[in-house]
Amino acid sequence: MKRVYETPEEDDGQRILVERLWSRGIRTENAYIALWMKEIAPSTGLRKWYHHDPERWEEFIASYHRELDQNTRLITELCRYARQGPVTLIYSALDERHNSAVALKMFLEKTRPGSHRHCNHPAGVRPGIRHIS
Repeated sequence: MKRVYETPEEDDGQRILVERLWSRGIRTENAYIALWMKEIAPSTGLRKWYHHDPERWEEFIASYHRELDQNTRLITELCRYARQGPVTLIYSALDERHNSAVALKMFLEKTRPGSHRHCNHPAGVRPGIRHIS
């Protein structure tokens, strides 16, 4: 995961923006985004309710993961990119620990072979999602 405002690096792999809204002050050509998956972001209602309030974090995660469980096509697409090589989830939130990209990464990490109907990874292969600090 990486904030959109951080300098892109060669080992970022596929940089996928996972925000519903484009980030302020960033020109598309400067973001080096391979794909903008705005539909995989939390619904507008959930995003507005959460409003980056850490006290609502646990409930936000549970609600967002329920939304992701219903988003088979996009999860499958994201998993396909991750199987091809490194993927960096790009986000714009100031809080690096409590944002929708973190919640999405948590969802993907609990997706193990045979444990989730959306990702059909070959045995022993997990999504190539990496955290770049």
